[in-house]
Amino acid sequence: MSAARRHDRTSTWDGIRLTARRELVERTRRDRAFLISTLVTLAILFAIIFLPRLFGAGDPKEFSVGLVGGASQPLGQVLTAQGQAIGVRLKLQQPASAADAEAAVRDGKLDLAVLDGRELVAKAEADEQLNVLVQGAARGVRAQQTLERAGVGQGDIQAALAPPPLPVRSLEPVDEDAQSKRRIATVAVFLLYGQLIGYCVAVATGVVEEKATRVVEVLLAAVRPVQLLAGKIIGIGLVGLLQLAIIGVAGLAAATAAGVITLPPDAAATIASVLLWFLLGYGFYSSLFAVAGAIVSRQEEVQNTTTPLNLLLVGSFFVAFSTSLGNTDTTLSKVTSFLPPTAPLVMPLRIAAGDAALWQVAVSLVIMLVSIVAVVILASRLYEGAILRTGARVKLRDAWRGARRQPAAGRA
Repeated sequence: MSAARRHDRTSTWDGIRLTARRELVERTRRDRAFLISTLVTLAILFAIIFLPRLFGAGDPKEFSVGLVGGASQPLGQVLTAQGQAIGVRLKLQQPASAADAEAAVRDGKLDLAVLDGRELVAKAEADEQLNVLVQGAARGVRAQQTLERAGVGQGDIQAALAPPPLPVRSLEPVDEDAQSKRRIATVAVFLLYGQLIGYCVAVATGVVEEKATRVVEVLLAAVRPVQLLAGKIIGIGLVGLLQLAIIGVAGLAAATAAGVITLPPDAAATIASVLLWFLLGYGFYSSLFAVAGAIVSRQEEVQNTTTPLNLLLVGSFFVAFSTSLGNTDTTLSKVTSFLPPTAPLVMPLRIAAGDAALWQVAVSLVIMLVSIVAVVILASRLYEGAILRTGARVKLRDAWRGARRQPAAGRA
């Protein structure tokens, strides 16, 4: 390699590094938006984690049941045992009479009353779960009493009414931490979507701001268009990655401390997967958003040029959201995990759920990397042909032709 080519390559990377450093410093130290958005996101995340527990949303259901008469008393022990088995807390009371029990039900002091083991009394419609629980206990007590009268021994009665559960044999290995990993990935995808749309829009607005204020002309006197584009994308991407890491670490620490999730041993791999797919998704979308900013000259016009890209991101998010609610191994999930616009949001969910085979992850990564290279090459040329053109909105065809007319020394 000649000294001139080595110098040119060194200068290229120096230009990208200086531009990226400028973006990183400007947006983390001098721009309050980074600090404010980080604090607001953390506040929302902490509210989602802690508020349900503060208001008792995570506590087991609690019901008050009145047992009236001697025939209702055998239900007490059975109800308590069955309630504990399904996570329902029962407060048993013994009203003196049926009238007292009805009055307590009418006043809301009792959710349900059992009168002499023959009748259930509710204020209006009984809670479905409570009704099933009491009805099942009543049937069990009546069956036991019938068997006792028939002379069946207690051992045989218990064997008949409470047989041991059937053993479960899994044909495939069970991941005990799959639920925790899927929760982490689901929350991470929400954050991932917010980071992608937020920082890709930041690329577009940053480009048009420099173009509108003529700052870009000063910058292009020192660096080439492709250096400026690459440095801006890398710098803003590092800011987004830093913010995502801060939010992720703080959110995981808070969720673990609150007992919302149990951190699985390989949680680091899940988090690393999310960060990797953020970088890939950002690399794919940010170049397109940069072009959307380069073809206009005013901030008011950015919304129009970025709308198709925003809709594409929103559609990808809805696909990922439906995947998080259902099965991650459906045909839709499999197909969209290979498509570049949707893969950054869908594939982390499939990886966390254990439904993505290693070859599928590898193929998706290759497709994503090839797509990023193609998009970056296309965006670089369009950016170069449009960045110095002011006034009316630049057509993509004119930007493409304009790049070819640039002097060779000024092109990448």
